[in-house]
Amino acid sequence: MDTIKRFVVAEASMEPTLRPGDGIIGLRTKRIRRGEIRCFEHPGRPGFWLVKRVGDVRGDHFEARSDNAEAGAVDSRRFGLVPIAGSYRLLLRVPG
Repeated sequence: MDTIKRFVVAEASMEPTLRPGDGIIGLRTKRIRRGEIRCFEHPGRPGFWLVKRVGDVRGDHFEARSDNAEAGAVDSRRFGLVPIAGSYRLLLRVPG
């Protein structure tokens, strides 16, 4: 698995922090903190990646929260906790 991965924000669920078209460089790490931004595969759609803010951390899982819930975002309120393993911490944002 890649240690560093590039992503592109596709929707408005993380506005105003991240906007559609912004690039993200993510670092795979198991160290996690509440409030940081993570990229991870959607639990119900393998191959479909999401970017969300970390809410609560519970053992080896975390709560994924949208900054802009009014954008019709899908997050842990819909699909539950997300495994930390396999997720990427936002390392760098490149405005789109």
